[in-house]
Amino acid sequence: MGKNIDLKEFAKELRILVLKTIHRAKSSHTGTNLSAADLLAVLYGSILRFDPKRPSWSERDRFILSKGHGCAVVYAALALKGFFPLAWLDTYYQNNGKLPGHITHHGIPGAEVSTGSLGHGLPLGCGMALAGKRDKKDYRVFVLLSDGELDEGSNWEPILFAPHHKLDNLVAIVDYNKLQSLVSVEETLSLEPLVKKWEAFNWAVKEVDGHNTGEIEQALKSVPFIKGKPSCIIAHTTKGKGVSFMENNNLWHYRAPNDAELKSALKELGSA
Repeated sequence: MGKNIDLKEFAKELRILVLKTIHRAKSSHTGTNLSAADLLAVLYGSILRFDPKRPSWSERDRFILSKGHGCAVVYAALALKGFFPLAWLDTYYQNNGKLPGHITHHGIPGAEVSTGSLGHGLPLGCGMALAGKRDKKDYRVFVLLSDGELDEGSNWEPILFAPHHKLDNLVAIVDYNKLQSLVSVEETLSLEPLVKKWEAFNWAVKEVDGHNTGEIEQALKSVPFIKGKPSCIIAHTTKGKGVSFMENNNLWHYRAPNDAELKSALKELGSA
């Protein structure tokens, strides 16, 4: 776990690795990886209890990436934290590579579950949290969801289930960047009033600036927000955050930067 780490610098390092990894692979989902970088920096730099030398340590906190297509930033965090070599990032999205284009737990230390079809992460998280309660374990379960993913009905069953079972060891984090695959979330299927929806389902909810690492850290350090209730963090983010020509531009859901775009993006991040 991170001790005395500069979370802003860690987030920048994640963004740089994401851009290089996606460029090399000629893959996609650049925007959603960049929007989540600050959230991942705080989780892996300050909050999660883990041991890279013992990925299956029974007391570890569990992190689930429900938006499985946004895995490049998670792979970057796991590599930087020593779960596997940085060189594995070179194989991302490649035939016979170590790191598939949607996150998988098979052969990847630190990855808890495989996700890709949206709406699976929170149900899995509920199961892990319930098991932890029944086994009298102290671990927490953190699930990162996309906003567009909340269109999936399979999420609303665990949103009902978790408060009923008093799963205050469960934390849902919504990467609320307001864009999904083709157009805005508002145009596709409006989620508002999102905070009131989660509260109506009996979750304890906080809103944060999803790019303010101090604010994110303060919120995550205070879970559970209310004893006996699961916690939800609505993180207001910008898709493509950190690179001016990618921000709020849904083009970057589907493409990788070319050589010139990569050079320009890395320059904005202060990297050659």
